[in-house]
Amino acid sequence: MRTDAADVEELATPPAFQKISFGRKLKNHLVTSVVTLAFLIALVPLLWVVWTLLERGLKPVLSSTWWTHSFNGLLPIEFGGGIYHALVGTLMQGLICAVFAVPLGIMIAIYLVEYGRGTRFARVVTFMVDILSGLPSIVAGLFIYALWITTLGFTRSGFAVTLALLLLMLPMVVRTTETMLLIVPDELREASYALGVPKWKTILRIVLPTALSGIVTGVMLGLARVLGETAPLLILVGYSNSINFNPFEGEMASLPLTIYMERSTATPAGDYRMWGAALTLVLVIMLINLVASLLSKVFAVKTK
Repeated sequence: MRTDAADVEELATPPAFQKISFGRKLKNHLVTSVVTLAFLIALVPLLWVVWTLLERGLKPVLSSTWWTHSFNGLLPIEFGGGIYHALVGTLMQGLICAVFAVPLGIMIAIYLVEYGRGTRFARVVTFMVDILSGLPSIVAGLFIYALWITTLGFTRSGFAVTLALLLLMLPMVVRTTETMLLIVPDELREASYALGVPKWKTILRIVLPTALSGIVTGVMLGLARVLGETAPLLILVGYSNSINFNPFEGEMASLPLTIYMERSTATPAGDYRMWGAALTLVLVIMLINLVASLLSKVFAVKTK
């Protein structure tokens, strides 16, 4: 059917602008005000926490011995010392946990997305990951204590803590990786298959590099989350005022455990070191988040 010039001109003319009613403007301003007020209310405790940490923890953090010494030899009433022993323990436990959680979580996510879609076993794995996602940290610590120490006969150590942290970090890695793999367009996979590339090589060379930015971000955020856990530390390892580089034997300090132990001394010196350890933990987690943001930009797929 042929369209004449008048019909074409009528179709090309945009509809006339309709004046926004007073009621819609009022609703828009009301909702905007409520959202802004909620944001400001949520910001108050956050700023309060940050100010308190800076006010009470900045002095020990800026001391000359804080990053190079431990609390070895200090009495509960003595000021001084440093957080070096706890910082080493926290980073060591977190890195060992990541060594196990990252490859295992990525492989589980690859199976769920690339190989096991719709299968019964994949649904069971998804269900178990959901259970682990809501697992309290104290339950993870008790499970590792019952299995690793009571049943298998190993001693309390930093490695036992990493096993509990593994149960907490693994579902975060799986969920993040699974989400990022699902975002990768199927057209990329189909184009690779059309060129005769095997599925495993397509996943390794096409799918994973495309999703790598989000995967790295999720891994770093998961690591930042488990570094602040305290309950597994209280159950699975004893506290030490000195440095221990052996995660398989002996007591080992960490930042959350140091905060708990120094608070229990109930002395001004203990409070001094407690707030310093708390600020140090926040700085470590903030640094990990910044690194995650930087790595997400570095590994992002370039479109140009």
